[in-house]
Amino acid sequence: MTSVDFPKHKKAKALKPGSRRPAKELCSECGLCDTYYVHYVKEACAFINQQFETLEQQSHAATRNLDNPDEVYFGVHQEMMAARKQQPIEGAQWTGIVSSIAIEMLNRGMVEGVVCVQNTKEDRFGPMPVIARTPEEVLAARVNKPTLSPNLSVLEQIEQSGMKRLLVIGVGCQIQALRAVEKQLGLEKLYVLGTPCVDNVTRAGLQKFLDTTSKSPDTVVYYEFMQDFRVHFKHEDGSTELVPFFGLNTKELKDVFAPSCMSCFDYVNSLADLVVGYMGAPFGWQWILVRNDTGKEMLDLVEDQIDTQPVMSQGDRKAAVQQSIPAYDKGVTLPMWAAKLMGVVIEKIGPKGLEYARFSIDSHFTRNYLYVKRQYPEKLEAHVPEFAKRIVRQYKLPN
Repeated sequence: MTSVDFPKHKKAKALKPGSRRPAKELCSECGLCDTYYVHYVKEACAFINQQFETLEQQSHAATRNLDNPDEVYFGVHQEMMAARKQQPIEGAQWTGIVSSIAIEMLNRGMVEGVVCVQNTKEDRFGPMPVIARTPEEVLAARVNKPTLSPNLSVLEQIEQSGMKRLLVIGVGCQIQALRAVEKQLGLEKLYVLGTPCVDNVTRAGLQKFLDTTSKSPDTVVYYEFMQDFRVHFKHEDGSTELVPFFGLNTKELKDVFAPSCMSCFDYVNSLADLVVGYMGAPFGWQWILVRNDTGKEMLDLVEDQIDTQPVMSQGDRKAAVQQSIPAYDKGVTLPMWAAKLMGVVIEKIGPKGLEYARFSIDSHFTRNYLYVKRQYPEKLEAHVPEFAKRIVRQYKLPN
């Protein structure tokens, strides 16, 4: 290989652990800077260079239509549905659709490896990115890790292994960086399975959240902010602990979320081929967005394993969102009895299905817009994408 065609990134050196990252305090620890792909960080990092339109066109051969309300909220997509596995995977956070797709792709030889996140031996919440090559290694990664995770730290291993067909499972900031360097990976085919993501924390931040919110923080296996407006904590003994959103200690927890998450506008993982989450589906079902033909190819692998139903939408989110803006801003926490009562009322008459998804997006986008405006005013115009600005303009914000 001559110096002319030698990839420039091969000459770069990964940044040392603990060293300051180019995105500084906005670094989401996606793992790109842990590899020689740090060479591309100023272009690839979502918190240095926001480039939704360019990467949507690259990934889907289309950009979101801002005259289509569903695309403004949920990004480019061919179809949406609610789904659940007929025979759920034991120990999966939901029914196991993500793990099932990854396993099918390995078993059928569609990919040689799957980038996913297991946990460290020392810590059930300690993220450990791996390239899974067997179904067993995929299953060892089931259950979300609600902490910042350097998924892209394995990129050098992928290139050095000679793999040509790969599935990557990740969240928005990771996938934005991945798409930006995709052409440098030497792959014949890249499949991207995304999950929606919001409000990640450092491991220390996670511990503070658990200690502040759960009655038994040491036995929590996983948790999720669910459509019934309660946090569901799953414990080691199989029990579920429910805590109303409105009873969270907002004043204590306001600063627990990573600055990158407070500056993110890619809740729905808009650059993945296929997205599997929950927030746009009825309680107990998963929400699926097929963004392009590659995503359809992936979902078709498990069509005989899942039940599906059309998405639904019910209620009106706007009053609840508007009321939540000053409440969060001022760190208001209701007494638990009032929080439980409000939760019961909102569960009965509040937004459901896609309207709940819009509620969640509106709540976070207004909060994050204010955060960027106040903390990084010089970045506001370029960093906030047009679709997010349109969503935020529906509401009256404090200064």
